Amino acid sequence: MLIGIDASRTTIARRTGTEVYSLQLIRHLVRLRPDWQFRLYFNQAPSDEAIPTAAHVERRVIPFPRLWTHLRLSAEVTLRPPDLLFVPAHVLPILHPRRSVVTVHDVGHRYHPEAHPPAQRCYLEWSTRYHTHAATHLLADSHATRNDLIRFYNADPTRITVVHLGIDADFRPIQDPAQIAAVKAKYGIEQPYILYLGTLQPRKNLTRLIQAFARLQREDITLVLAGKQGWLSEDLQAQAQAIGVGTRVLLTGFVDDADRPALYSGATLFVMPSLYEGFCFPVLEAMACGTPVVCSNVASLPEVGGDAARFFDPTDVEAMAKAIAQTLDDPLRRAHMRACGLEQSKTFTWERCARQTATVLEQVSSKTPQRGFR
Repeated sequence: MLIGIDASRTTIARRTGTEVYSLQLIRHLVRLRPDWQFRLYFNQAPSDEAIPTAAHVERRVIPFPRLWTHLRLSAEVTLRPPDLLFVPAHVLPILHPRRSVVTVHDVGHRYHPEAHPPAQRCYLEWSTRYHTHAATHLLADSHATRNDLIRFYNADPTRITVVHLGIDADFRPIQDPAQIAAVKAKYGIEQPYILYLGTLQPRKNLTRLIQAFARLQREDITLVLAGKQGWLSEDLQAQAQAIGVGTRVLLTGFVDDADRPALYSGATLFVMPSLYEGFCFPVLEAMACGTPVVCSNVASLPEVGGDAARFFDPTDVEAMAKAIAQTLDDPLRRAHMRACGLEQSKTFTWERCARQTATVLEQVSSKTPQRGFR
């Protein structure tokens, strides 16, 4: 069986969640199924470190300046079709084999359209609607995303399989104080700190987090907002300054992958105030590093956090502040959350994700397709 995979997102240098998913899942799939042939499509050459070479893995580097998916990839899979095309982190090309599987990560643009630039919002709506009905089968990161696809796009429930994502084994408690101190120094962190890690964008609800932090009225702790700047994130420091906590709110910028475990491990607690998540790597990563998690009670976050996290209404600043304060002030609660979080994170592995994904690919590949291309 020849499985074609859109691997174009794996070559991005500074990866966010969907790119990490694409890279890790491909790595584990090719390791899991040496009896399959894989053809990986790239718009630029990957490194051997990112995607190891193997006899059953073919790399097709097909650069193209614009509309790579719908023009260049469409042409490639039409001229040399695989038995099945899998798109883990993008959109299905206009021309594609009759057997196709696409992962849908979230439909956040439906809940919070104001959190996306207009052009991006239109593209997200079109692409989600398109591959929801054009793909043979869909993978959803969470039951929350599956339910959203049914609700908003009238998707056929029998064509959707929930496959939870995994986390890398590098995320574990860092016990070496010197390693934690070095990472803190690198990012300018001097005090004990509450950590948020992720892209800085409106959907993440960071304005309310800053307001909740101000209500704590504690001079002995810093709020660290770590991650690359996204749309409309430029004025967060000014917002903190305006309500009197500017000196205690630190924006670090993008955090190198190698530094993330120590950054999590050094935090007193991790806060995810997001208004919507189709899945949430940082919640699991923090738990795997032994950091107590306080987070929103919306979308997939209760599904990911389970019994290990403490939840709050992300639209209620007072509730957010109360959840943070009570966790900060209760070391026994934090110890319990730490133990529960370590156990919760163990259930989310890339090996499990790859096995469940492979099962879906095998089932779809065994179906008799209609003739020709879509």
